[in-house]
Amino acid sequence: MLLIFDWDGTLSDSAEKIINCLQKAAISANLRVCDSEAIRDIIGLGLPEAMNKLYPELSAGEHEIIRQHYVAHFLAADQEPSPFFEGVMEGLHQLHDHHYSLAVATGKSRQGLDRVLSNLKLTNFFHGSRCADETASKPHPQMLTELLVEFSREADQALMMGDTEYDMSMAHQIGMPKVAVSYGAHSIERLRTYQPSLCVDNFSEFVNWILKK
Repeated sequence: MLLIFDWDGTLSDSAEKIINCLQKAAISANLRVCDSEAIRDIIGLGLPEAMNKLYPELSAGEHEIIRQHYVAHFLAADQEPSPFFEGVMEGLHQLHDHHYSLAVATGKSRQGLDRVLSNLKLTNFFHGSRCADETASKPHPQMLTELLVEFSREADQALMMGDTEYDMSMAHQIGMPKVAVSYGAHSIERLRTYQPSLCVDNFSEFVNWILKK
């Protein structure tokens, strides 16, 4: 089975870092500062899509300015990678040891994902990945369909695990089973509207469920 994971808010406890860096970027660019909940809502989107949603009144040039400030603040803050949620590292190793194919589908850039994997010494751990700057951003399902082609799997032979509506939506669009987590960016009530196969409060609960299947 192919297990596909969102990164921020599902594996990595990085929401507060993202929120802080976007607010600092707005200050640096002399723009209005979005509140935490507005920023939490866009976690999972690619940066261009996030900027369009947070600042619809700005021009493309202004979006680029705040994007550059965000990248600079995030690079400075991410010298120490955000920690995994409790049980994630151990659970991923369990799944790896049981020969599951593991992949990442993330709103991060390719450079950003590669950097954090290198910092965590996980460069060769996942068997595949797709990032928002190399395919369509969530909630478009293209990153999932590309992973299915890469691994020669049908949608029902894979599973998407995520913490946002964007994760649930892209899996729902192609009939891929999905697991929702309650500890991420979006409320579990929002995720339940997509009828996930399972809702979990921690990663270990997901791993136990998978290994019993």
